[in-house]
Amino acid sequence: MTSSIRDTITLHNGVKMPQFGLGVYLAEAGQTTVNAVKKALEVGYRSIDTAAIYKNEQSVGQAIKESGIKREDIFVTSKVWNDDQGYESTLKAFEDSLERLGFDYLDLYLIHWPVKGKYVETWKAMEKLYEEGKVRAIGVSNFHIHHLEELLSEAKHKPVVNQIELHPFLAQEEIRAFCKKHEIAVEAWSPIGRGKLLDEPTINHIASKHNKTAAQVILRWHIQHNIIVIPKSVTPSRIEENANIFDFELSQEEMQQIDALNRNERFGSNPEKYDV
Repeated sequence: MTSSIRDTITLHNGVKMPQFGLGVYLAEAGQTTVNAVKKALEVGYRSIDTAAIYKNEQSVGQAIKESGIKREDIFVTSKVWNDDQGYESTLKAFEDSLERLGFDYLDLYLIHWPVKGKYVETWKAMEKLYEEGKVRAIGVSNFHIHHLEELLSEAKHKPVVNQIELHPFLAQEEIRAFCKKHEIAVEAWSPIGRGKLLDEPTINHIASKHNKTAAQVILRWHIQHNIIVIPKSVTPSRIEENANIFDFELSQEEMQQIDALNRNERFGSNPEKYDV
């Protein structure tokens, strides 16, 4: 049983990544993001997920500096955006992200979306960054199985993580099985389904039995499936509530009841149709 917000998943290259973290997608740059990250770190979060396109990397870096927590004790993820994909442009994008964050290395760098005809070249640049020690681990985001198969056929280093939309309405069982076979950790963005699952009767019935909220039950479901989660919030009470999921456990029957809610329903873009 995952019993602490500090518990980690060991990636296939040996790097330990917290299973629970804070996402800052759509968090407004400046004090909003600074306050959210500082609150998360105060509560015990040790993983922060940002991206170049979020336009708040600088605020994330500022918050980490102001927190007083050692840089090496915090796991920071960023991503290369679609317009910057390609070999040389990825190398530059990475350096730009580092400069905005104010760091001399990243813990995890991801390809944000599989831009057709570019992501293999982008991956080669990321392998160079990894081999040079500028990033501790490299991975991908929003990759379907066929994207992963193409990448694996060309890669010297396979991705450690595939970050995908994943929640009880979009369980992604095939991709999860493929990633498990290839030792690629699965990380969920939009783990609560953009709030659209919070009124779901089955989830709320289970939540009432544990004296928890629907969001807490959904996040616990992810944790027990060994999925990395990065719920996003800038609300202090919600940041704290989301983290309060390590004092209860869902039964096997409850896990199966939530599993059965899958309807392959996306709330975000489909990587097959994403307009880059």
